[in-house]
Amino acid sequence: MEKHVHSIDNEKVKDIDILQVDTIYEMATLFKMFADPTRLKIMNVLLNNELNVCEIAYLLNMTHSAISHQLATLKMVNLVKSRKSGKEVYYSLADEHISSIIAIGKDHVLED
Repeated sequence: MEKHVHSIDNEKVKDIDILQVDTIYEMATLFKMFADPTRLKIMNVLLNNELNVCEIAYLLNMTHSAISHQLATLKMVNLVKSRKSGKEVYYSLADEHISSIIAIGKDHVLED
């Protein structure tokens, strides 16, 4: 029986950046947030608008409690931020990275 010999091209692999395990897990958590259709819908309506729970629920035809639950999850992983104005709480995307991820995902699924 022949033994298969593996070879490694050291020039090819020497400069490859290997991410730390904790970074990989954080990235996996991030992408899980984008894998849920409800959370993605919420982030999509927040792309260019700061909205309260009632407005998001109205736009997505969902209950306030369902929206609030998902917003809490998104806020916990720093994808959305909130701002209080009187008794109202307004939500927006945490930063431009989230907008970019959504735009890239949309471009990818819509390309021919």
